[in-house]
Amino acid sequence: MSRRRYEFRVSGRLSERAQRAVGDFSEMRIVPVPPETVFYGTVTDEAHLHGILAFLESLGLQIVSVNRMPSEPGDSAETRP
Repeated sequence: MSRRRYEFRVSGRLSERAQRAVGDFSEMRIVPVPPETVFYGTVTDEAHLHGILAFLESLGLQIVSVNRMPSEPGDSAETRP
């Protein structure tokens, strides 16, 4: 698995505790889209993906969906030898 962009949707708004914890996850962009919160970020490999999911769950967040995003123009992450 090469670097890919993902969208993680969680139910509801982030608590103050979750906002502080997610602040440590600087590579994630967080967008409130009521009634959900959406996280966007780059995932480097399968272990990283599972780590992000475990992190979100450890904050007590209910994961609604996880979607792989299309590559951006000029992004070479999708190319394979």
